[in-house]
Amino acid sequence: MAGVEITDTFVRRTLADGRVEEVAWNELAEVRIITTADGPFADDVFFVLIGATGKGCVVPHSAADTAFLARLQALPGFDGDKVVEAMVSVADRQFLVWRRTDPRRPQSN
Repeated sequence: MAGVEITDTFVRRTLADGRVEEVAWNELAEVRIITTADGPFADDVFFVLIGATGKGCVVPHSAADTAFLARLQALPGFDGDKVVEAMVSVADRQFLVWRRTDPRRPQSN
């Protein structure tokens, strides 16, 4: 079944075709927001979570609950100003909102 699962351990997105994207919170290395010009009647804001190995998960804003957003905002050095900029964007853009300072070192839970 397609959808997004957000736990204390990982974020997983199952696509309609059965493919699965997943990243563990402790392996998170980068967070980006991608915006598109497709709104307002379609998802147009996506959180891209990239793990230390390069694998990641895309979370549509419509699937991002307050706990997910709070977890992102708690990341050291998270750029809330870029999030605000992304949320008002109506164009196809990318915003880097967080990057681990030492990509070789896993984040503690």
